[in-house]
Amino acid sequence: MERIVLAYSGGLETSAAISWLAGKYRAEVVTLTLDLGEGQALDDIRERALAIGAVRAHVLDARDELARAFVLPALQAGAVGHGGDPLAAALSRPVIARKLVEIAHIEAAKSVAHGDRRFGSTLPGAIDRSVAAIDPAIKVIPLAQAWGLSQAQLVPYAKERGIPVSVNIGRSHETDANLWGRSVQGGLLVDSWQDVPEELYQTTKSAAEAPERPAVVEIEFARGVPQKLNGIAMSLVELVQSLDAIAGAHGVGRADRVNGSVEGAASREIFEGPAAAVLALAHRDLQLVVTPPDLQRLTAELGVTYADLVRGGQWDTATREAIDAFVGNVQQHVTGTVRLQLYKGGCRVVGRAAFTEVRGKKISEMASR
Repeated sequence: MERIVLAYSGGLETSAAISWLAGKYRAEVVTLTLDLGEGQALDDIRERALAIGAVRAHVLDARDELARAFVLPALQAGAVGHGGDPLAAALSRPVIARKLVEIAHIEAAKSVAHGDRRFGSTLPGAIDRSVAAIDPAIKVIPLAQAWGLSQAQLVPYAKERGIPVSVNIGRSHETDANLWGRSVQGGLLVDSWQDVPEELYQTTKSAAEAPERPAVVEIEFARGVPQKLNGIAMSLVELVQSLDAIAGAHGVGRADRVNGSVEGAASREIFEGPAAAVLALAHRDLQLVVTPPDLQRLTAELGVTYADLVRGGQWDTATREAIDAFVGNVQQHVTGTVRLQLYKGGCRVVGRAAFTEVRGKKISEMASR
């Protein structure tokens, strides 16, 4: 019997898709759930998938891979989306694609499926393109096109099959979150004239609620890699999580963007990425210290290109790999410490010290100022 690997979130659509895929393709469905640092409880997700009808359920911790193989190259390239988008959602797609292919190989599956619905300028077919680039022999089933049921249609479908339904029809927001940030669109955000309801933010405080006293953090980089926060050595995952907590408490990392279209329609999206905002500023500032003006202009231009590639679902391309090679060369000089002040939603550099290495010892090039 054919076997399909489904990217499983535990939500309504992918839960109902287990039954639909099994019937439509007369296949066994294997689910794959990734912990990408979104803060979702995954303890019972394996049992939920099996209870609904999956023949096997994989739950993997992919936070470190997301951080090292995707977030770090984007940070070093200076890739930030329009309006302050940390590109968190876009960076998760190639990770999902890579893991889908890995599990498909393990399970001898010829097809993979996913429920990614983020279209338009955000992520058109990102998972599909990455899977095709990694293993073109694997068939991709995008549920939004292959099935295409609306949320209102999914509810009765799920109830008929005894699948738990917990949704708020007509008021739901589309949320995407991982280690690097969080984005929300739809629901109340459709009205772009209205201010964003405070309850839609989860990882950042408003400027009004932020502490009256600023916080100061120091981030140490070694060849473009953030390695220490306030003098404490940490893995990249730990550093991002710690910085998220500190910067988020001071209201840093919020963004509100409206995308227009040729047809005149507009879609609104809000972002939260406290650690992403602070690290991007710190890395950019330190890199400016150690690179000449002509190289600064070139890296800035390539950062825009890199962001466009990520948002367009073109991670697995020769262009992105070529930029990585160039950026990797520049990062050999990006070593030092940056001190930043966080206050009422603002983040600014208040000191930096760049270093070069001579026989393993750091030699200061620029005193902190």
